Amino acid sequence: MNFKIKESKTIFNGYVFDIKVDQIEYNSGNKGIREVVVHNGGAVVVPIKDDGKIILVKQYRYPFDEWMYELPAGKLEIDEDPLVCATRELTEETGYTASDISPLGKIYTSPGFCTEILYIYLAQNLKAGNHNREEGEHGMEVYELTLDEVNKMISSGKIVDAKTISGIHFWQNRNK
Repeated sequence: MNFKIKESKTIFNGYVFDIKVDQIEYNSGNKGIREVVVHNGGAVVVPIKDDGKIILVKQYRYPFDEWMYELPAGKLEIDEDPLVCATRELTEETGYTASDISPLGKIYTSPGFCTEILYIYLAQNLKAGNHNREEGEHGMEVYELTLDEVNKMISSGKIVDAKTISGIHFWQNRNK
């Protein structure tokens, strides 16, 4: 590092994230400011049915005012194990449970200004059941798509969600 933190101050405490502002000084003596969104992170699930179909959800995303195709995912509670979160979110959003969940990798969603890390899991040996969606997830739809269909949706811009694109990439390339 070529700087020192001179002061760090949390300027916003929210329900989903906090914001801190750091005053820094470079080794040269120049000063700078870093604004950081502090986020607990989350877990993403790549659910693969026995027939090879991938389960996606289509849900409304408020910041963009649009419906998006995504892998099931959710925010980590404070100090929560990402595997616990992944298991919960799979059932909550899709109704499926999995007898086999294994890690695929992790991504830093916006490393220039945010501490969010998303842990990505592969879920197999799925069993259908009932979902348990939160109020903001009402209207969510579940889709079962082939890998070819998902890749075409990514290429055409129908799937634009970064965690979904990353999760599919991890799954496709896990044994290469």
